[in-house]
Formats: sequence, structure tokens, C-alpha cells
Amino acid sequence: MKLDYRFRDPALAELALTHRSVGRPNNERLEFLGDALLGAIVAEMLYEAHPRASEGELSRLRAQLVNGQALAVLARELELGERLKLGPGELKSGGYRRDSILADAFEASIAAVYLDGGFQSCRDIVRALFTQRVADLPRSSKDAKTRLQEWLQARGLPLPLYELIGSQGDDHAKTFEVACSIAEPSSLRVHASGPSRRAAEQEAAEMVLAHLDELQPPA
Repeated sequence: MKLDYRFRDPALAELALTHRSVGRPNNERLEFLGDALLGAIVAEMLYEAHPRASEGELSRLRAQLVNGQALAVLARELELGERLKLGPGELKSGGYRRDSILADAFEASIAAVYLDGGFQSCRDIVRALFTQRVADLPRSSKDAKTRLQEWLQARGLPLPLYELIGSQGDDHAKTFEVACSIAEPSSLRVHASGPSRRAAEQEAAEMVLAHLDELQPPA
């Protein structure tokens, strides 16, 4: 798949794919502009798709969509790596496969569309690329402990209790085991482990939520 846009000025498209290792001019300025454009348009899409989400939730959702790894995936889908202009060093080291270089090229290409065809053309391209990605986002970006707390609070039930059971392993590779207990709507105690106490607590909260979802749908 390639970018669904025909440039009036092909030099802009070429510049968007010119890495700084080539020298000047390169795509760094376009990348700066493209980052801002992407952030604004994706924010608009999330604002529309999640009318009840808080500012913090919307920011977390946008971060899932507009980050180096996610944009590199898009760049690969658009086959941008195959058309990158790289200096000898980057070419030899496989820079056309590097997430950071691909993500920058994607952002620069979005800016190039904006400069060549105006904001509406840019907006149309971004919305076409991100519509399914926005739809595929998890229903909630909140972590499991927050969702469990809100589930219980919404029903006037006691909050969960977390207890560190123990840890094992070397300092640089410890595994922590915790227990999570709730008294209502049914007495439940689960154990979970993880590379940190927080990670283990999150896993335990997910297990409790899965049990509660079987009892009744979340509020």
C-alpha cells in the first residue's frame, strides 16, 4: 500500500523521505510540522469517538496511536522504507528498518501533503489511515486497578485489598507475588505475580475484573 495522494510538487514528497544523514536539505523540519498535524487530527478523531472520556483518557489514547512504534508500522504499510534516502552509514546499518527513522518519515510525509494540498487533504489522509485504528482501541485506557476500584465504587462496595505475599529471584530479576481480595459482591481472593509489585497488582486486578464480568456487566 502506498500513500493515497498525488503530489503536485514531487520534490516535497522526496524531501519528506530524505534523512538527515544525507545532509541538507532533509526531512527534520517536515517531521516537526507533521508531528503537530498528526497530534491535532488524531485528537479530533478521539474527541469525536469518545464523548465521555476525560482529558487524561484522551491523552493516553492518543499516545497509543501516535508514538514511534505505531507510526513505524504505518510507514511500513505505506512502503516508505523502500523509498527512503539515507546516507552511506545509515544505509549500511539498515536505517530503512529503524522505527525512529520510519516514524519520522511518516510524520514528514503528512506535513508534505499539508504543504502541497492544504489542511483538508492532510486531514482526509490522516483520518483514512487512523479510522480503523481509533475504532480498534480498547474500550478503556484505564489500568486494571483503576477500573476495579471504579467498578466497586459505582456499586457502593468495599474497595479491594492488595497484599504482598513475597518475592523471589535476584535483585535485577525479581518476581513479586501479591494477593487481591474483595468482600463483595462475592468473596474472592486471587494471587498473581509479576516483575514488580505494581505489575503483579495490575494482573491480580485483571483477574478479579474477569470474575466480576461473569457475574454482571461492568457499569
